[in-house]
Amino acid sequence: MTFAFDQLVFTPADVDLSRSPLSGQIDAETYVLGAFNPGMTRLANGNLLLMVRVAEALRKPMHDGFIHAIRWTADGYMLDAWAIEHVDTKDPRKFLIPGGGWRVMALTSLSWLLPVELSADGREIVTVHYDRAIAPAADYQCYGVEDARISQVDGRYLMTTCSVSPERHCTTLYSSDDALDWTLEGIVLDHQNKDMLIFEGKVGNKFFAQTRPLGDLYFAYPPGSEWRAGPSINLSSSPDALHWKPYDKPGIRPHSATVSTARMGGGAPPVRIADGWLSLWHGVEPSGVVGVYRTYWSVLDADDPSIVVRTSHPALLEPSPELTEPLKELMYLDGVVFTTGIADGGDHYVVASGEADLACRITHIDKAVFAPGG
Repeated sequence: MTFAFDQLVFTPADVDLSRSPLSGQIDAETYVLGAFNPGMTRLANGNLLLMVRVAEALRKPMHDGFIHAIRWTADGYMLDAWAIEHVDTKDPRKFLIPGGGWRVMALTSLSWLLPVELSADGREIVTVHYDRAIAPAADYQCYGVEDARISQVDGRYLMTTCSVSPERHCTTLYSSDDALDWTLEGIVLDHQNKDMLIFEGKVGNKFFAQTRPLGDLYFAYPPGSEWRAGPSINLSSSPDALHWKPYDKPGIRPHSATVSTARMGGGAPPVRIADGWLSLWHGVEPSGVVGVYRTYWSVLDADDPSIVVRTSHPALLEPSPELTEPLKELMYLDGVVFTTGIADGGDHYVVASGEADLACRITHIDKAVFAPGG
């Protein structure tokens, strides 16, 4: 598919680590592993705001027989050290700590959120709001704040994030009147859930959200079913955006006829269109270590979002090696496009994605693509 605009607009080189929340806090050199997976919304002045996940990593996590992780505390940031002979260090970005009946890992980076203001069409950087950066502020965020998704409902901005800690891997909510000054509302989903997306508008008189709870066990569909067992996009509703009840009906499920949705989850917050809700989501085809991530779309029923009105099995967005070619010396994985934001651009949508867990990609997609017969 050809797009009128499809470029990387923010990369690790655009981050000034001297203005990072971690600057001067730890006695170790850091670098930007990735500036990616941006939540996106439109500001009152018409410009777009990206809430960029900055993964700030230790330049040399392994030294003197130990591997180190960054951890936030109420007294500041600190480094924790594990003896190398007691952990699995095949991937220098993270390490596994064996010894239990389940997987336990730690990270050699810590993520925080950087507000980046773009022009109204998303093509140019206007300013980077370092003074509004969002960093860990509670024990349940001590290993980082990741993957913002922003929705505007009834004039109020709501931002979900993934908060990481030994206590829990949970979804947290921030709210704002202007999308620049945010208030942490606390934990809204206690189970591991990477993709909570609040609909940009209410269904009936309730807030609605897509969720994607994770687990190690899934029950099989019967032989011949059109569905495949595994992670799926579920739904929840809430009277206040704080207290959420899972919806009784399933949402978007992986199809048994394709391996491209063997693993799947939400992408951009669903937005209202003429005949329902437009949902951009990701599907993962097994390949290599992480698989190939692509963006797909579905239109959901306006009154019952568990009903898929129409969908497209070919991918909407594919990973783009051409875009990341100038950054090839920074690449640590490929085959990933992860859509995280959508905004109205008139006759097109401005779509924000993370490319290769490295940079922010903006794509203009004609609205006719999503119309019946489009």
